[in-house]
Amino acid sequence: MPIAHLPNDVSPDELAAAVGRDGAAVVDDLAAAALLDRIESELGPFLRATPTGPDDFSGSRTRRTGSLIARSPACRELVMYPLALATARTFLGHATKIQLHLTQAIAIGPGETAQPIHRDQWAFDFFPFPPGYEVQCNTIWALTDFTEENGATRVVPGSNLREDKLTFGPDDTEPAEMSRGSVLFYSGSVYHGGGANRSAGSRIGLNITYNVAWLRQEENQYLSVPREVAETLPTDLLRLMGYDRGAYALGYIDDLRDPIEAVRPGTGSTGFAVGG
Repeated sequence: MPIAHLPNDVSPDELAAAVGRDGAAVVDDLAAAALLDRIESELGPFLRATPTGPDDFSGSRTRRTGSLIARSPACRELVMYPLALATARTFLGHATKIQLHLTQAIAIGPGETAQPIHRDQWAFDFFPFPPGYEVQCNTIWALTDFTEENGATRVVPGSNLREDKLTFGPDDTEPAEMSRGSVLFYSGSVYHGGGANRSAGSRIGLNITYNVAWLRQEENQYLSVPREVAETLPTDLLRLMGYDRGAYALGYIDDLRDPIEAVRPGTGSTGFAVGG
């Protein structure tokens, strides 16, 4: 089954339905070239300074650079991109709230081997979530063209509906080939992995993911984004980063105060939304 490609004027409902059906879908040509140019300029020094991974999963020829909100103001626009947020909120609409789970630039270098096929939701200690209960809505934005030769993300379409802890090989997958500025949306339950890079250049993608807000984030945004940077950010971004209740009674500070009070004193609510 090929990975569906959708136009950049697709509705969040249609996109969320495609991800729910197949586990993944590509939206073509969504991010403007000028925005991508700014991101490349801002992240370049950090990518070059990032060491390659220590094992086959993280990639011995792959650089994974996090803390994108702190390091790249332009990346904040992708984190808050209207279609991405609306789709994530629709796809994860069974939860009270969603939050930012991970920001990471992934540069797969020449000669890298294929990443083992996995589910991203295994990060939650391999907890067996009920079938059909989705906990993540993920994106990979193409900062370079994604081709089968240069290591395009490989997906097992429809595997989001399969059992847990299955084993798949490269022949079971489809490459998420897409042009620079396009974005792959995929669920935390779909089996996938980075492809082998048989080209002479690096394949660079921006992995920005969202999860239900009652689970822990993979990337600790409170420490990845220094306090002095957090204090300059818009309130809606801060709340997405986790300065918010994860549900009506999760994540408050001290005397039942809204977490946003930590960086925006006087702007939050106090007490529980429900209960007695």
